[in-house]
Amino acid sequence: MRASDLRSGVERLGGMIAESKVIVPFTGAGISTECGIPDFRSPGGLWTRNRPIPYDEFVASQDARDEAWRRRFAMEPTFAAARPGRGHRALAALYKAGKIPAIITQNIDNLHQNSGFAAEHVIELHGNTTYARCIGCGEHYGLAWVKERMDATSYAPDCPACGEPVKTATISFGQAMPEDAMQRADQLARNCDLFLAIGSSLVVWPAAGFPMLAKRCGARLVIINNEPTDQDALADLVIQHDIGETLGPFVGN
Repeated sequence: MRASDLRSGVERLGGMIAESKVIVPFTGAGISTECGIPDFRSPGGLWTRNRPIPYDEFVASQDARDEAWRRRFAMEPTFAAARPGRGHRALAALYKAGKIPAIITQNIDNLHQNSGFAAEHVIELHGNTTYARCIGCGEHYGLAWVKERMDATSYAPDCPACGEPVKTATISFGQAMPEDAMQRADQLARNCDLFLAIGSSLVVWPAAGFPMLAKRCGARLVIINNEPTDQDALADLVIQHDIGETLGPFVGN
């Protein structure tokens, strides 16, 4: 059911939160736009300006790797300046209150960790852009290490340990989803009584299947997003308003 206005939606959401024992949030890019991080699909989003570089292309082409890293460093001031927004802080408050055991996110910006979630309780389905990882041996590298080598050679570096390419620790098109994260998200969706889908278009699969799974397993489903989603008809409550305004009243509760 769609909330007729923001006030009634927030009141109903507050009641559902109070009644629930185990809440699992599932967040997408929309929760971070008020923090200055653009989303991917909407007009002006990242993919309207640059074609995504698929994983197989990254692996096969030095030029593709160079371009991928140039794009990442062009975005560094945006990511570095971003701070958790009202949505992040509201979810962190519910986490600290013991209502949320862990959070599932499609985001790569580290803002849930920065808002107060322990890193082990942030289930990152699409990885994390704040550090790098070798695609061969899995060795972690800081972004500064990559930048130093690109500045020195003009080429994206390979791993000194095994010689394979070093990539941001994100999941690209065509790259296998992280098995452990998917299993943990599956268990969380199956064992909650309230599932909050926040700021996600719910079109990227298999991640978009988790709200449906939670609903099938008996949880109430709330969708909070500026635009309609294909799963709105399944939801117990749809709040089609600004995420910061919707969740702002729950900051500090």
